[in-house]
Amino acid sequence: MSGRQADCILAIDQGTTSTRAIIFDAQGAPRAQSARELPQVFPQAGWVEHDAEEIWRATKDVCRRALEEFGDAKRIAAIGITNQRETTILWDRATGQPLHNAIVWQDRRTADQCAALKARGLSQSITEKTGLLLDPYFSATKIAWLLTHIPGARARAERGELACGTVDSWLIWNLTKGARHVTDATNASRTMLFNIETLDWDSEILSWLDIPREILPEVLDCAADFGVADKSILGTDIPICGVAGDQQAAGIGQACFEPGMLKSTYGTGCFILLNTGSRRLRSSHRLLTTLAYRLKGEAHYAMEGSIFMAGASVQWLRDGLKLIEKAEDAERLAMQADPHGDVYMVPAFTGLGAPYWDPHARASITGLTRDSGIPDIVRAALDAVCYQTRDLLEAMGSDGAEAAQSIRVDGGMAKNAWFMQRLADLTGRLIERPHGEQATALGAAYLAGLQVGLYPSAGHIARQWRLAYSYEPKLASEMRDNLYGGWRDAVARTLSSA
Repeated sequence: MSGRQADCILAIDQGTTSTRAIIFDAQGAPRAQSARELPQVFPQAGWVEHDAEEIWRATKDVCRRALEEFGDAKRIAAIGITNQRETTILWDRATGQPLHNAIVWQDRRTADQCAALKARGLSQSITEKTGLLLDPYFSATKIAWLLTHIPGARARAERGELACGTVDSWLIWNLTKGARHVTDATNASRTMLFNIETLDWDSEILSWLDIPREILPEVLDCAADFGVADKSILGTDIPICGVAGDQQAAGIGQACFEPGMLKSTYGTGCFILLNTGSRRLRSSHRLLTTLAYRLKGEAHYAMEGSIFMAGASVQWLRDGLKLIEKAEDAERLAMQADPHGDVYMVPAFTGLGAPYWDPHARASITGLTRDSGIPDIVRAALDAVCYQTRDLLEAMGSDGAEAAQSIRVDGGMAKNAWFMQRLADLTGRLIERPHGEQATALGAAYLAGLQVGLYPSAGHIARQWRLAYSYEPKLASEMRDNLYGGWRDAVARTLSSA
């Protein structure tokens, strides 16, 4: 590093609703940061897109602002990147221009294509190879859709003129001015094209979907040499040394390095990740087997459950129904509702994730009476996140996964103290919230720091984790189970098979 005192990491956290840059010091404390909201595009029902160019513009902007606030770019040892997973971008290698809006992980446009693949009897093979379910959620059918619906795209892809990747690859391509087309193993493992046994793109799945291998990025460890951010972009050359998908990065930021450790992130969606170590545990309850991280060529696996709508439900209360003016109002209103009421919201706005995996389910509110009011609906939206968390925990236990009785939580909703206590009450688990609110970005910083030697080991990172708040269950188990029974009934009414 040419003798400079480089003791900090610039973390880029490119999420579904915002783009953020945070500079962390060696102790994991944030020293400067900047954020910018990311608008979503909804071309039609069930479709969700982002402007890929806006993602890149926002990333440059927040990085430059954070560096300006920090004041000394030469102290940045490396860049770590974490990103919304599965979101897919196709671009021209020569011009760097995207051929279409990014198709977001929430998008359901390929549900019929997935159904057709299932009809061909491919579902079990895809799950065995990738650990994932055959679902529109993942990148594979999004890529196939782009190649099919953009005139000439597949022919151009076969000629090597196009590149395709998740958001991390798009950012690295732009940061390195097209010098590197790479991704990390965790993002690759979410595409439904990556074999998590061989740790390589699966030729058979590529052929089933007619996707040319040439458009896909090279897959590296989570801590590796991903290229160098060009000095014309950030004012100085900075190596990119750590990459992980947002949920895996949050697991690293929460120091979940031991088998059995459990983290749950409550952002736009909710994602529970259970470290299973070297064991690739297969689920009979439609949970996902995925990579927790890959370091020095060694894969560590996880079991994951995904809830599509968590903070996004609060956004809907604010922007759709206009029941609240700001997200913080949800806590105040929920406290006014009857905690034992029978109003349930099943937030299947874009289908239901694990363990139901019903892309055709649609949202519902049940149990309304003349006495019901805004507080009851708000509480039901927050309760739905708690119930879905319990759904995932119950499924993991039934699959034989040995999970700790505590959950390490992060994400925007973790700042809501009422929600944290409600989560403990409705799941029956101890909820642990660490110091700091940026576990996802911190995980990316830790990975970059491992690569450049700022952190000597994962154990060193684990020792930096500090508990800030804990919430113990207070609700009687009989009441907890009765309320959960009402939730299961509401879900049964909402499933498309109903």
